[in-house]
Amino acid sequence: MATTTNKKNLRVTELDFDQIKENLKIYLKAQQEFKDYDFDGSGIDILLDSLAYNTHYLGYNANMLANEMFLDTSALRSSAVSHAKTLGYEITSARAPFATINVSLKTDSNTKTMPAGTAFSTTLDGVTYQFVTIADITGTKFGNSVNFDAQKVYEGTYVTTRYTVDTSDLEQRFILRDNRADTSTLTVKVQNSATDTTTTTYTKATDITQLASDSTVYYIQEVENGRHEVYFGDGVVSKKVDDGNIVLLQYVVTNKSEANGAFIFTPPSAIDGVTDITLTTVERATGGAEPESIDSIKLNAPLDYASQGRCVTTGDYEVYVKKLFAQTQAVSVFGGEQGSFNSSTGVTSTPEYGKVFISVKSTTGANLTSSQKTQLVSDLSKFTVASITPVIVDPETTKLRLTSNIIYNSSATTKLNSEIVTAVTDTLTTYNSGTLQTFNGQYRASAVSKLIDESDTSILNNTTTVKLSKDFTPTLGTTTSYNVAFNNGLLHPEDGYLASTGGVLFSTGFKVGTDTTTEFFFDDDGQGNLRRYALIGTTRSYVDNQAGSINYSSGYISINNINITAISNVDGETSTAIRLVITPATNDIVPVRNQLLEIDFTNTTITASVDTATSSGSSYSTSGSGSSTTTTTTTSGGTSSY
Repeated sequence: MATTTNKKNLRVTELDFDQIKENLKIYLKAQQEFKDYDFDGSGIDILLDSLAYNTHYLGYNANMLANEMFLDTSALRSSAVSHAKTLGYEITSARAPFATINVSLKTDSNTKTMPAGTAFSTTLDGVTYQFVTIADITGTKFGNSVNFDAQKVYEGTYVTTRYTVDTSDLEQRFILRDNRADTSTLTVKVQNSATDTTTTTYTKATDITQLASDSTVYYIQEVENGRHEVYFGDGVVSKKVDDGNIVLLQYVVTNKSEANGAFIFTPPSAIDGVTDITLTTVERATGGAEPESIDSIKLNAPLDYASQGRCVTTGDYEVYVKKLFAQTQAVSVFGGEQGSFNSSTGVTSTPEYGKVFISVKSTTGANLTSSQKTQLVSDLSKFTVASITPVIVDPETTKLRLTSNIIYNSSATTKLNSEIVTAVTDTLTTYNSGTLQTFNGQYRASAVSKLIDESDTSILNNTTTVKLSKDFTPTLGTTTSYNVAFNNGLLHPEDGYLASTGGVLFSTGFKVGTDTTTEFFFDDDGQGNLRRYALIGTTRSYVDNQAGSINYSSGYISINNINITAISNVDGETSTAIRLVITPATNDIVPVRNQLLEIDFTNTTITASVDTATSSGSSYSTSGSGSSTTTTTTTSGGTSSY
């Protein structure tokens, strides 16, 4: 008897195991041969398990395969790298920290050479690291020494890998054998043969439209296991390597970011036969970084392709900064038409055409060093329009001082007040690092209030306000003016607002001129004037009612010429900066240009209080029925809290 089934009952859209098995059972209802398909433990039930598992695995694999076919859905690094290759995007390798040093050799010789691979040692956190040169450097005697000034040394081991070209080996590849190789330190040389030691140094190809059949260039790409492969032309587009040529790959294998911050270096026992060596550090080690992440590849590869090898839009500059400076965590780019920069006034809204300003937040948190800025500008110049000058400016951090009063239902939790405060603090910490630590990271009061409420199921509501603070570093003992830009409106409902109590601006203390005893502060009169005063007990004694100006609509503060000679402690610690604290016009804070926002947890106050209405009679109440308790988390330094 022929078996009859109703094919319409077979559903093929589900990938879940249980649903697949259930669909098979529904399908079997249309036949009469097997009756025990719907009984657990039966023979047919085991077969259905096998069929369902097989279908589930096949469906999963097919789904994953489909995902790996596209860059934006790729989960495997190899897939993302492969897609990036088709877009002509070069994956950034691991980066070695580098430091800048001066080396002096006391010698009678007129010239000395510091060879590539010369090693300098340093110790950081109890671990010894090696920093090496990556090129032969010859110096000429000056006075009684040969000096090597402003030399870069890279952390890691200087490696030379040799390959003898065999064109009959179709599978021959020129591989940098360690996935910690820093390709930015790579030198590629081709030696004619084992008997002819003449070498030609090849450069990395950047624009194939400029290449001829004899162009001595190489290409590089990431391959399996995070390693990189060097390859050459075919004799039509760039020069081909021939049988018997010896390919020399010289590069640094690094420990990546581990040695960032190294500063004290010890030279080798001798350099080119000289043992009398003097070494000074110009710039501490920075720049060490992990290889480019999958997420970065997926984001930047299409953007790099869209830029077509040139920087025109701000988006183009952002892509190339991330590509050229591996330690980039966040970058802000704005054209000169949006603002300008100089050393005295910082970034302002005054247009300066013909320039593009770039601000980089590094993964280390430190500002770029002068050599890093110079190198980045030099690298960017290869892609910029000729009439545009890139300028690197440091990020400016505006700190947020939060005051959050939380009401929670003690009947809904067994947690103590302090635990509620901790939960909220953890939430704000995540928000600070995840949302605010980018140049477009806006502080939205409603979003923060919602996050606080969601920190614990017992929280009923919160009232959270914010103040802003910025530091400026005066030049001690020099009469000069200063400017501080909050770039957000300040609270000013009317002229003379809070004039009798100090206005909306406060500062930490400082001393002026020859007066070594009096501690001065700044506030405002509500009329746009900055005032300088000293405290006599708790009374403010004003000595200058026009010490500067304050623009309430823009948040721009200008301090007139003043000779600051000493600075009071800030947050209870010795400081080189004076802090200004203001009350903003709204609780929504929006950064502009090179401005970053950051929650100042040292001066943030979080208060948790039991709601008396919902907590009455609760066995969970920490203070008894119908009462209220408060736990406050805050720290403030100095003589007063602002």
